[in-house]
Amino acid sequence: MDETRNTITNFLWRFFERSGAQIVSFVVAIVLARLLTPEDYGTIALITVFTTILQVFVDSGLGTALIQKKDADDIDFSSVFYFNFSVCLILYIVMFACAPHIARFYNDMELTPLIRVLSLTIVISGVKGIQQAYVSRNLLFRKFFFATIGGTLISAFIGISMAYAGFGVWALVMQQLSNTTIDTIILWLTVKWRPRKLFSWNRLTELLSFGWKLLASALLDTGYNNIRNLIIGKLYSSADLAFYNQGDKLPSVIVTNVNTSIDSVLLPTMAGVQDDKERLKSMVRRAIKTSTYIMAPMMMGLAFCAKPIVLLILTEKWLPCVPYLQVFCVIYMFYPIHTANLNAIKAMGRSDLFLRLEIAKKFIGITLLLLTMNLGVMVMTFSLLVSTLFSMIINSWPNKELLNYSFKEQILDILPGIILAVIMGIIVSFIPYLMLSTSATLFIQVVLGALIFVIGSKIFHLESFEYLIAIIKTFVIK
Repeated sequence: MDETRNTITNFLWRFFERSGAQIVSFVVAIVLARLLTPEDYGTIALITVFTTILQVFVDSGLGTALIQKKDADDIDFSSVFYFNFSVCLILYIVMFACAPHIARFYNDMELTPLIRVLSLTIVISGVKGIQQAYVSRNLLFRKFFFATIGGTLISAFIGISMAYAGFGVWALVMQQLSNTTIDTIILWLTVKWRPRKLFSWNRLTELLSFGWKLLASALLDTGYNNIRNLIIGKLYSSADLAFYNQGDKLPSVIVTNVNTSIDSVLLPTMAGVQDDKERLKSMVRRAIKTSTYIMAPMMMGLAFCAKPIVLLILTEKWLPCVPYLQVFCVIYMFYPIHTANLNAIKAMGRSDLFLRLEIAKKFIGITLLLLTMNLGVMVMTFSLLVSTLFSMIINSWPNKELLNYSFKEQILDILPGIILAVIMGIIVSFIPYLMLSTSATLFIQVVLGALIFVIGSKIFHLESFEYLIAIIKTFVIK
């Protein structure tokens, strides 16, 4: 129970950190969405595609390698720090030089200074990356809380102030840049680790032998996840891109809180028991069952209440994002299965298998994308849903052999919670027919939905519900 308590404590710190940051970011996004136009958001979404892809190199797979390695020491950490920072500087120089060409490709030369300024986040992240790996390896997630919340609050003030002052898209740029900068400064002030004058090519090569496969996998995944933005930005309007991204953003606020928290704690915890297959299977199973039980009602509730939510918080001009939001809710509902299965594979040091899975998934996804990209943005979104379902099967396949935990078992584990969540969503979807105000409709939907899910869980004795209640009682008693 002490191990479980420690894991849950770290999860809660990570969850509070992500929740606090996302709540503040969500409020800021609402304010900025009201002040700025969809076209402004489309512009920043287009630029962020490039910086997001380059952020993958900030880690180079080496952060995960440091967490996974049993006996990592200061020589390992320092070597990775100097290597990563050098790579980040080179990447920024490349982006600075390529900015005019990217702007010319999209027929908007005003993108050039925006790209050059926003790309500074790559260099700053290079300073922060290994500190994050150190925190994760040593399960010091309390440190993340103060760094993230501080950066989010100060950058929120900067972004909103600039938007009110009429800076337009620059408000979004400076909000992101200041967030990364302040987050990094606070993390360096609160985490004791510092790079030493140590460097070993042999140690770095050893870590790269594991990490390069994760880097390649991350590049495939990140590039694939962002290629739709590039295509939408080129073939369709910036407003279309903004509605697509806004539909993704709302459910991702919830998913990032739960999934990132689980992901951060799960990998180092699993790595610590990588040689005990039974315990590892138990962790994977618990992660899938519990996190899907939490995620399903949130996603289904958001999907069935999408229209009143968008009207209330973003105003009528953002209503075209509703169908995208609903599809993304279904996509994100299954993310815990991806996270738990992939973390188990990484924890066992099977980065080779991890890379092969990514190649298979992306081949299917790219094929579906090429077949649908000229059929409209909504059709492209549905192709992402189909490829996500295929990916879920592919991610779970290796663990049938590695952990004796098949995809069929995983589906049976999560099915009760998903069925109850869908029933809940269908019931609350009838509330708008009462013809009440938008705020009253949403309030009734949220309260009724929560009651249906909790009471249903108790009546049908859902195992994940009883597990969570037992954990809560344990913490309250202690």
